[in-house]
Amino acid sequence: MNIFSGLEKIVKEKRPLAKETWYGLGGPADYFVRPESVEQLREVVVRCNENNVPIYVLGFGSNLLISDEGVRGAVVQLKADEFAKVEFEDERVRAWAGVELSKLVLDCVKKGLSGIETLTGIPGSVGGAVRMNAGGNFGDIGAVVESVTLMDRQGNVFDKSKPELEFDYRRTNITAKFILNAQMKLSSGDPEQIMRTVKEIWVYKKNNQPLNTTNSGCIFKNPRGESAGAIIDRAQLKALQAGGAVVSEKHANFIIAQKGCTSKDVMQLIKLVRERVKKRFDIELELEIEIWK
Repeated sequence: MNIFSGLEKIVKEKRPLAKETWYGLGGPADYFVRPESVEQLREVVVRCNENNVPIYVLGFGSNLLISDEGVRGAVVQLKADEFAKVEFEDERVRAWAGVELSKLVLDCVKKGLSGIETLTGIPGSVGGAVRMNAGGNFGDIGAVVESVTLMDRQGNVFDKSKPELEFDYRRTNITAKFILNAQMKLSSGDPEQIMRTVKEIWVYKKNNQPLNTTNSGCIFKNPRGESAGAIIDRAQLKALQAGGAVVSEKHANFIIAQKGCTSKDVMQLIKLVRERVKKRFDIELELEIEIWK
């Protein structure tokens, strides 16, 4: 019996995942699910629970590495129109999980809304950005998020607001499986001035990050008060290679996937970098990237 009987339109079996990630790496998922509504999502969650099928939530595939063997379970991606809505009301914006972060930044600029231009150049979806409190040198998304609508592992939908909702460096206290949407409080500003800020940040990132390569963003979190990239650089690990994976010479916290690279290569290089940094500086580098294996 097919556990997703009646939902065949939104469920694909043995679906390759590589093209869903920025790395372009990784094997298939047992089930790949794209619900078209909150109700369908709830039904998928219920059926997975009833059949002991693990659930993985996929955004736009940045900051993610999937093993060459793929994923044993159901990979759920909230990318349908229902999950890609943006609602503006004065200085408040409600963005659903499947909204592309870079598009939201530009839409806010056009409306003269300031607060998320600091996220310029950060890839991914709003859901993923909120989950990991995406940000950088210029700020993070947690600074503007007031509340989130969530769905737990049992399919219950509820809201969580500040101060109960907490953001820290690359983490939140959200434990629910799904972030459905986030409400943000922005401020009015001059669209031209906000766009100048966007362009300045973009130029900075273009000059300091390997944007024209196949990568998944920063691999490691910055240790408190330090830069992971600078630490890896001081350990003289730029250009270190394992198979088709290589540490970027432009920014050492990026691992580039060259032609023929496998997920195993990237994992091996991550292991090498961590071991050598630990040996050289006695620093335990913590992963920022998520690995599914």
